[in-house]
Amino acid sequence: MYEGDVLAGNWRRPGKGKIPKVPAEMDLVVEDADSGFCGAVVACDKEAVTLEDRFGKRRLFPLAPAAFLLEGKPVTLVRPAAAPAAPRRSASGSVAVEGLRARVARQSRIYVEGVHDAALVEKIWGHDLRVEGVVVEYLEGVDDLPAIVAEFGPEPGRRLGVLVDHLVPGSKESRIAAEITSPHVLVVGHPYIDIWQAVKPSVLRIPAWPDVPRGVPWKEGVIAALGWRMEPAQAWRRILGAVSTYTDLEPELLGRVEELIDFVTEAP
Repeated sequence: MYEGDVLAGNWRRPGKGKIPKVPAEMDLVVEDADSGFCGAVVACDKEAVTLEDRFGKRRLFPLAPAAFLLEGKPVTLVRPAAAPAAPRRSASGSVAVEGLRARVARQSRIYVEGVHDAALVEKIWGHDLRVEGVVVEYLEGVDDLPAIVAEFGPEPGRRLGVLVDHLVPGSKESRIAAEITSPHVLVVGHPYIDIWQAVKPSVLRIPAWPDVPRGVPWKEGVIAALGWRMEPAQAWRRILGAVSTYTDLEPELLGRVEELIDFVTEAP
């Protein structure tokens, strides 16, 4: 009735081309067809897979054709395809543009109060600014801001964004900012006395930025209160060196800089 022994051959390893290939994803539970060892996938390379049984015992098996049973059926385990790499992020959290060539600078500009402000903006948003072709310049204070704005000559397609320190109600800075009425100029600010305070204290491993008495130069007062034996320039290098991403900065600064970038890059 039969041409051969119906029990001949290896029932667990049917002929080539009939066995489905299954990626050896983590935690997939399979059985080694030869030994009967059953376990979950905990590692896999191009040649072998490691299974771990319910007792925590691990064994290594080669990725041979039809070498495993999945839900009682023969399968060939294969190495899973590599997951697509996540897009690289810039320090500001934006998707980094690979092979970036800086765009030709726009006529629009962003002005910040001092060299420390400019350095911090460059470190976190430098990539974004080069993508957009935006130049950041520093002013050494905003006492002459109305004259500076007039000299810049804002107009459609030539916008000016200004970041001001200590822009709080009743401050000198708020009164100066109120003098700027051009629709092509946006003046925003953060509440901190100095840009140093926009760096989160935890980044510097200090509990908080110290209060400095009135009449004491703020930077020197901070350095003395923290027990740092250094000049302000050295202290700033220490602070800036501790900053690597936008998460190291306070939200009150992050939102304002993003607002300025959006303003000066908006189509007229």
